[in-house]
Amino acid sequence: MPSKLEQLRTMTTVVADTGDIEAVARLKPVDCTTNPSIVLKALNTPMFTDAIEEAVIWGRKQGGNPDAVSAAVADRLAISVGAALSRLVPGRVSTEVDADLSFNTKASVEKAHGIIAGYKERGIEQDRILIKLASTWEGIRAAEILQKEGIDCNLTLLFSKAQAIACADAKAFLISPFVGRILDWYKASTGKDYTPEEDPGVISVREIYNYYKFNDIKTIVMGASFRSVAEVEALAGCDRLTISPNLLDELSKDEGKLVRRLSPENPTSVAKIDLDENTFRWMMNEDAMATEKLAEGIRVFAKDLHALRTMVGKVMTGV
Repeated sequence: MPSKLEQLRTMTTVVADTGDIEAVARLKPVDCTTNPSIVLKALNTPMFTDAIEEAVIWGRKQGGNPDAVSAAVADRLAISVGAALSRLVPGRVSTEVDADLSFNTKASVEKAHGIIAGYKERGIEQDRILIKLASTWEGIRAAEILQKEGIDCNLTLLFSKAQAIACADAKAFLISPFVGRILDWYKASTGKDYTPEEDPGVISVREIYNYYKFNDIKTIVMGASFRSVAEVEALAGCDRLTISPNLLDELSKDEGKLVRRLSPENPTSVAKIDLDENTFRWMMNEDAMATEKLAEGIRVFAKDLHALRTMVGKVMTGV
């Protein structure tokens, strides 16, 4: 029997959640997703020594405020990681807008334009790139603008149906609901261990998937942030799943039968919800898990972005 990974590929587009070049070459996903944490980890490997040297030389030629130059070099390095991944996958690479712009629509759009321009300089067109934005109200508005310009977006740090509905209304290309981080919150809150069928993260993605399919919403649902193979299996059939290399390896070694759990052919009936800004903010306010995990996720990504810029600054000054 084919491995569970091969079975999964027949019902779901498999995406790698990594900047590990060797793992991507070995596991052959369709797309790759990155974030500041993944970029920072990738740049600390020998694979990107030359890219760091090139970016630093480029940065030293720019002049101007040292902090601004370090930020520009960090952007260049994030694109270097994405460009390396794009040479290995046939589909898209997601590159994230700075977490500290999560509440600034205008600046997020400008940063996205810069990311697209940076890839274009390397001969990589925008149809190979997804711009990742946090699923704040402001991030979703930025996605709405970018989608109208033909720049496809991946709305990340998504923990609730309110965020998913707002993203759909904005015509976002893709959303990344976070399975494992939802589970983390509920386990910490209740002290309970959950079976895959009880897993609050799995249930959340299933509800969003059914809402989209029943209401003929074209935005792609890509489950993300998995803690176990069991969570992945519980969402088999979802449009896309972005999975870490260690879990992909587990799936590739398991030859048991994988049962399809989601299908666009028979979604559960879910009424469409009209959502304006006030309703969105109220629904988020009423959802402690989504509010806390969104804020936490932005803080974590901002911290890793700061660490990347600090590393660049030290290299630039020879410290």
